[in-house]
Amino acid sequence: MTDTSTTQRRELSAQYQPAEVEERLYQGWVEAGVFQPQGDGEPFSIVIPPPNVTGSLHVGHALDHTIQDTLIRRRRMQGYSTLWLPGMDHAGIATQNVVERQLAGEGVSRHDLGREKFVERVWQWKAESGGKILGQMKRLGDSVDWSRERFTMDEGLSRAVLTIFKKLFEDGLIYRANRIINWCPRCLTALSDIEVEHYEEDGELVSIQYGEIVVATTRAETMLGDTAVAVHPDDERYKHLIGTEVELPLTGRRIPIVADPHVDPAFGTGAVKVTPAHDPNDFEIGQRHSLPSVTIMDERGVITAPGPFQGLDRFEARPAVVAALREQGRIIAEKRPYQHAVGHCSRCSTIVEPRLSLQWFVNTGPLAKAAGDAVRDGRTRIEPPELAKRYFAWVDNMHDWCISRQLWWGHRIPVWYGPNGEIVCVGPDEEPPTGEGWEQDQDVLDTWFSSGLWPFSTLGWPEQTEDLKKYYPTSVLVTGYDILFFWVARMMMFGLYAMDGRQPFDVVALHGMVRDQYGKKMSKSFGNVVDPLDWIERFGADATRFTLARGANPGADVPVSEEWCQGSRNFCNKLWNATRFALMNGATVEGDMPTELNTVDRWILSRLQHVTAQVDQYFETFELAKACDTLYHFAWDDVCDWYVELSKPVLAQGSESTRRVLGHVLDTLLRLLHPVIPFVTEELRSALNPGGGSVVVAAWPEAEKRYHDGTAEAEMDALQRVVTEVRRFRADQGLKPGQRVVARLDGLAGAGLAPHESLIRSLARLDLPEAEFAATATLAVAGGVTVALDTRGSIDVAAERARLAKDLAAAEKEVAQTRGKLGNAAFVEKAPAPVVAKIKDRLATAEADIARINAQLAALPA
Repeated sequence: MTDTSTTQRRELSAQYQPAEVEERLYQGWVEAGVFQPQGDGEPFSIVIPPPNVTGSLHVGHALDHTIQDTLIRRRRMQGYSTLWLPGMDHAGIATQNVVERQLAGEGVSRHDLGREKFVERVWQWKAESGGKILGQMKRLGDSVDWSRERFTMDEGLSRAVLTIFKKLFEDGLIYRANRIINWCPRCLTALSDIEVEHYEEDGELVSIQYGEIVVATTRAETMLGDTAVAVHPDDERYKHLIGTEVELPLTGRRIPIVADPHVDPAFGTGAVKVTPAHDPNDFEIGQRHSLPSVTIMDERGVITAPGPFQGLDRFEARPAVVAALREQGRIIAEKRPYQHAVGHCSRCSTIVEPRLSLQWFVNTGPLAKAAGDAVRDGRTRIEPPELAKRYFAWVDNMHDWCISRQLWWGHRIPVWYGPNGEIVCVGPDEEPPTGEGWEQDQDVLDTWFSSGLWPFSTLGWPEQTEDLKKYYPTSVLVTGYDILFFWVARMMMFGLYAMDGRQPFDVVALHGMVRDQYGKKMSKSFGNVVDPLDWIERFGADATRFTLARGANPGADVPVSEEWCQGSRNFCNKLWNATRFALMNGATVEGDMPTELNTVDRWILSRLQHVTAQVDQYFETFELAKACDTLYHFAWDDVCDWYVELSKPVLAQGSESTRRVLGHVLDTLLRLLHPVIPFVTEELRSALNPGGGSVVVAAWPEAEKRYHDGTAEAEMDALQRVVTEVRRFRADQGLKPGQRVVARLDGLAGAGLAPHESLIRSLARLDLPEAEFAATATLAVAGGVTVALDTRGSIDVAAERARLAKDLAAAEKEVAQTRGKLGNAAFVEKAPAPVVAKIKDRLATAEADIARINAQLAALPA
């Protein structure tokens, strides 16, 4: 950390090198304890969405953490007692898979070790290899309180899991039942709905003749477990068949035709096969009609039904069943390929199999209603508000949650079964039953069960700790809109239930997914995946953070590109160079602000107070993109491009007031930027204000209305228009930046610019006219100002005409080509809309080029 014990200034190096700064500063911050809650201010807390212990920092994490860190750093500077609590999730399935693969490489399985030894091995792996992401969070600059780091399997959080399970069990909100669940034949465990990812895949839809009725299916092998055919009770086509039976092909079994309102008469033939043991909707039909459930495949997806298909994998059995039906003339129609959504295990991508299984469930009805009510009555606010309807769509229609997993790594279900059918749930301070025949349930709890407790278990619940009293409810949860259903709803349900109706967070701030610069989803197959650690290595953590934050609009996807990250690095370098210039020219933060100021100083202070107020408002509404964009343009345009240049003449004359204003502006700007780009702002401010302490705990700037000066802003706006117009003319005419041109300025007094003529001439490289002055070009600028320029001797007119004529011909050719394409009705009708739009853009650009080039030609001397 920068030594701030002395006010002696140090020189900044010629270039900013992030690698030489970031690790040193971060280590200093941690050692100084500045990330721990400070003072007695109003509490502000965030619990980090716990990354998996197996994970590493990906670009989605980097965005999420950048937003959280920005919010917490700003509140810390505002004097709040801030807590950003870090930790990790034990990631049951993912972690068990990692360790099992490791064991397989040694030629053993978990069953060879036994449960106790296997769990020991997982803890060993966690100590040696897990949690890599925590170090990567430090590289990004996360200002979390590492002294409060938690893990979902640590002692305190495990106690919380046992406590809430017991409470739910006793309240009748946890039960065990045979239900259809999502099953992964590779991981050999049940999955919750949120652990299943659906992708569109090419399959086959076959229509099968069942006696007088035809049914269609994409999973022909499951017909071996059919126990009925269902039709809608009002479907006139089938009313005469309701209550009769048909023979199930290939099996010899007879099954009933039942009437059920769930059936959609408009879908397919209006008749559906009912397989209660292998389809969730069929299971519900089976329950309503007391149908038997016939299981026809085992836990690995292998057919167990007696007959010729026994022993075949489900995907081998599918074509074999179709072939056998075809032989019997039962296949009425086949549609191939048939696109439909197929569920995959989110951990291993294996196609999930619906399976009837004895599992533990949470009755989510009353819990989900409470979670919906908390948002409806305003206890929790969702930002942006339009995404609340997604939340309601989920919590208002939530199914009961399967929470048991057939794993060894995780919180083991605290239920014991006795020799005579007894079931005993054991709390954290209770001894399990002993004696012959008593056994604990073999399953563990879904990882989301423990992470659903995260906002309060990490603060010490079930104990009534000081942290829990002070920092719950947490202030804001930052997460992607894609996880709104998965995790947010579960935390809402458990938080409200465990904390007597107190919501787990006041605000849910949702951001979108990171995409490439063209809006495409990132994918290894597309080759557009961004590794934030690579960007940090090459461009620095600040540039990486600024790139992500500058695209972070609430609820919207975030486009990024390497080119933009390079631009963010250039921005950090621009700040570095501006501060270095200021220090070399005596800029200071010491002493009172002067009361007598020139127009330029009054203008920049007025702009600064506007920007401070605007940025404050954007942060309050989680509009980080707008805050960053505002700061970027103020820093680059107003401060570096205009104020620094305008101040050079007075700084050269030794103006103490301008030195003080320049120091104040940079100090304020660095504080405003600190939450987003913490490293470079710490390094620069410690050089500018060596006695001011760390910027991490510096005061957050407030807009100072006393500096609002409409007159100065109007004058500088007029000055900028004049200089910009002259610079544009110079660039159009091919004049070198340093080349001076003789010019006469008229109308300055009427525009209030007479006192600034020398500044205008300095910035625009204009010399005073001499006796032989002859205007070869005249520019009219808003406000009644005209600039007459004598370009004789400054421009090779013949060469410039030739260059412009060549550019004009190219632009005219482009216009002809694009108009030709757009005039072709067949092309416009058949071409994709983006292609047509792109051609229209090309036409508009070319037409604008023609107008610009003609104006340049007209301005050339004869």
